[in-house]
Amino acid sequence: MRSNQAVRPLKVSVLFVVRACTASFPLRRNNSVSSCSWPRGNPLMVRYHDREWGKPVKNDRKIFEFLVLESAQAGLSWLTILKKRDGYRKTFANFEPRLVARFGVRDIEKLMKNQDIVRNRLKIEAAINNAKKFLEVQKEFGTFSQYMWNFVKNKPMDGKRKNLEDLPAFNKESIALARDLKKRGFKFLGPTIVYAHMQAIGMINDHVRPCFHYKELKNLVE
Repeated sequence: MRSNQAVRPLKVSVLFVVRACTASFPLRRNNSVSSCSWPRGNPLMVRYHDREWGKPVKNDRKIFEFLVLESAQAGLSWLTILKKRDGYRKTFANFEPRLVARFGVRDIEKLMKNQDIVRNRLKIEAAINNAKKFLEVQKEFGTFSQYMWNFVKNKPMDGKRKNLEDLPAFNKESIALARDLKKRGFKFLGPTIVYAHMQAIGMINDHVRPCFHYKELKNLVE
């Protein structure tokens, strides 16, 4: 991603998508609009970048969706998860935490046989566990959104990313949030995954600065 050399297929970290986004050479799509380079022309990735990534999310069901998908991504590419997103939506009750929290042993065994999702028992069990903890946080704070956004004082942070070297694997906010989530019993949500989650739901604007979305999102909070 730092050069034009061929890239071998790899199992990439949870931050693959955002690390690529901050590459030194933003993509120019139509001689006038620059964009993050990580979609690499893939229609699914381009659509995700343009319509979702980095836009502030306050809807609890949507936040839970990203928590499930991002924890499932660990060790895989984000494109793999996007391709399985519809499968997750169907098998995880449209990401309704109250319904997922009721999943039992039979549901887990059924999910383990479903090729439309990542068939990893620990990740599946973590999603169900996290749904239960999600409901506990909602009860305490009114909404999970209110709880989570408190860690950035209810305002998106400005990453001001110029290139790949500017991007950390985590920051002090994601460390604090991950630590609190762990204390509350959440699983598969360490500082790096939490940082990726913060980027996805717009808690931090990590579009590369030449990207047309960087300015759009920055203007939303000014």
